[in-house]
Amino acid sequence: MASEAPVWVRVGGGMESVPDRLRHGPADTDFPPPGGPWVPLTLNGRLVGWADHSGQGLARRCAELGQQLAAERRDHLLGRLGHKLRSSVLALQESARQAAFGRPELLETLFEQAQEVARRSAALEAAAMQPKDGARGVVLGAVMNLALPAAALDLPSDAVVVGSEPMLVEAFTRAGDWFGESLSVGAHPVGSWWKIHVQVNGARHPHSVPELGEPLLRLIVDSHLHGWLDVTSRDGADIYLPAYRPR
Repeated sequence: MASEAPVWVRVGGGMESVPDRLRHGPADTDFPPPGGPWVPLTLNGRLVGWADHSGQGLARRCAELGQQLAAERRDHLLGRLGHKLRSSVLALQESARQAAFGRPELLETLFEQAQEVARRSAALEAAAMQPKDGARGVVLGAVMNLALPAAALDLPSDAVVVGSEPMLVEAFTRAGDWFGESLSVGAHPVGSWWKIHVQVNGARHPHSVPELGEPLLRLIVDSHLHGWLDVTSRDGADIYLPAYRPR
């Protein structure tokens, strides 16, 4: 499709332009991408893209390309995390070998290296897992109490999102790991979404492995939760999640 007219395709819960690879979100007919006018493309009632003209054939191609881009992004992150895990395992093995053969001072570093192996292994597992329980209505406050118990919360009582509860807890736990311990979390409705703002109140502690920050959180939010991660805010990030609407 790179040789055809530019289009926006749905990748997870957001939109991505082809061929420019710009991001826009969330994926919603109420939020068309910039540079239009655009025509929404739907497939089986689901928004799958935007283009300058409509057509079921074009909608199917957008859906296929969106799935392809999502799979490529996931595979790339898995490859990077796997490489970083192998590196930390090799470093741990070498330190243990040297400690066993005349370098007892290296014993002090073995625990920290083992913790790093565990962190990278858990991140690889989080990126590789697929939600087993179906999406349902989940109260945001309950998720935050599990994922970010020390955060200052300002959440409406009716803040309920659609998603897998374990994945929601994983996403906000990862957000806390990325941004640091001193956080404030607020939410308000935006169309058919809840916009959750995670604000950093203290200093960030950057990961030694960059993939454990934004790339991993984006994969979980965009692909596993069908939401959209916006990191353009200077003081944190905005996470859009589908709002629960009782029937």
